[in-house]
Amino acid sequence: MHYLLLIFSGVVMGLVAAVPIGPVNLICIRRTFAFGPLNGFVSGLGAALGDGVFAAITGLGLTWVAQLIEGYATIIELIGAALLVFFGFRAFQAKDMPRVETECADAGDRGGATLAGAIVSTFALTITNPATLLAFTAMFAGLGGIAGGAGSYNDAGFVVAGVVGGSTAWWLVLTSVIGFFHTRITEATMRLINRISGVLVALFGLAVLGNLAAKFL
Repeated sequence: MHYLLLIFSGVVMGLVAAVPIGPVNLICIRRTFAFGPLNGFVSGLGAALGDGVFAAITGLGLTWVAQLIEGYATIIELIGAALLVFFGFRAFQAKDMPRVETECADAGDRGGATLAGAIVSTFALTITNPATLLAFTAMFAGLGGIAGGAGSYNDAGFVVAGVVGGSTAWWLVLTSVIGFFHTRITEATMRLINRISGVLVALFGLAVLGNLAAKFL
């Protein structure tokens, strides 16, 4: 029962991290519409693995890694913001109805032609958001008590597995549902999706850049 509670607490953390609409959600939704549910799900899996990294840093007590991330938080956020603006621009400029067999191997919003490119791009976006580490620190403090706390590396491992599992489950459900509409999308609709998602993702990046600029003014 103890381990089940640990996994459950991790699943809740994973869902809390994954469900809120943000740039990664927008990117996964767009890729699902454009390239199908597999590409969208794999893109979401990259985010789930990123969440797992932050959960592991927190749950395993790797304070030196957390301090390193916090020390370079500004640079990391700058890289993440630049990626968001770039991904947004690529989405806005994307072909109306891309064909999987003719995708070029760019590393923009499409995540490249391969599934490996899709997972790497969203993983990079997730781990370049230091705020996620703070969120997991807070969640471990609040939800960790569900099973009496993760008192060992073994316990922490179950929680981290739950985080990845919960996040992955969300991406599977989301992309599966959206995938039903993949083959029914017209060129006009895909063009609109490209434009809207591109603008919104880029705005997320610009917002981060604006916040960073405000810190130095």
